[in-house]
Amino acid sequence: MSAPTSLPGFGNAEHAAVMIMLLEEEQAAEILRQLGPAELQQLGEKMCELGEIGPEQITQAIAGFVGSAQTQGISARGRSEHVRRVMTRAVGEVKADSLMQRILPLGESTGPAIELARWLTPQALIPLVRDEHPQAIAVLLVQLEPDVAAQVLHALPPQAQPQVMHRVATLGPVSVAAMRMLEAVLESKIGTSHGRAALAMGGARQAADIINNAGKTAEKRIMPEINRLDKALAREIESEMFKFEHLFALDAKAMGSLLREVESEVLIDALKGTADDKRELFFAAMSSRAADGVKDEIAARGRLKMAEVLDAQKAIVTVARRLAADGTIQFGAGGEDDEYV
Repeated sequence: MSAPTSLPGFGNAEHAAVMIMLLEEEQAAEILRQLGPAELQQLGEKMCELGEIGPEQITQAIAGFVGSAQTQGISARGRSEHVRRVMTRAVGEVKADSLMQRILPLGESTGPAIELARWLTPQALIPLVRDEHPQAIAVLLVQLEPDVAAQVLHALPPQAQPQVMHRVATLGPVSVAAMRMLEAVLESKIGTSHGRAALAMGGARQAADIINNAGKTAEKRIMPEINRLDKALAREIESEMFKFEHLFALDAKAMGSLLREVESEVLIDALKGTADDKRELFFAAMSSRAADGVKDEIAARGRLKMAEVLDAQKAIVTVARRLAADGTIQFGAGGEDDEYV
């Protein structure tokens, strides 16, 4: 029998894997149905990687779940479909459909063609949208994970990219007719039936996520054009492109460059409200002595208002934006057309 998994190796993904394995298969399957492809892959990998799981690991996973529940809400993403499934299990499909029509008279769920598109690889999606109208492409991109959407964006003609991203950032409510047209396009190409929807989609944050993942060259091409079209919108997108959680993706070298520019007191306040596993990303860029000192300061720091934590995190983001503008650090995954010297 293999030795129990050690506690230090446990992160959020491992905790989630343990929680799923504690459930009955039907309950676990119901939860897994709510996840996207990338989440399912990561969770499945962790479930297979974990060896013997002892009582301490189970206790730690449950404690982590309780801790998260105290600080996190429930995402609105896919809410209407979740409610529909619960209603269907409770009263049957016909009654549930009638109820949902009264609850959401205009509809708030994507049709099967768009739902299937979320599971396709970028290579499969690109031929579906390459020759479509920028508005249709924008509606589809906001249904996808940002890294997938970024790869699709890269495959579009350069002159079309700013038009598509401008539409992503200004989508707002999308008419039923527009969604049906997109469904019909996808249906004809991937062989599924159409659906109906009237969704409030897109926005500056989704545009920022896609641009961040598209790389610096795409950003330099797209943002000036959006700034020309709508200066206020460009500022809103830029503010969304730099969030504290984006710092978690920095490599050790970039993180080190950032930390050298941040005052110790600001860092301590910012990390006071950050999850333990995310703090480690900052500590990994420090010397052991410096990291231990910051850990001690965080432990000794009294209770902080969330507003104080957010102010500290914003101050660090301001520094990060300056360093990014100088080219010292870079956000996002980058794209195939990124420049190298």
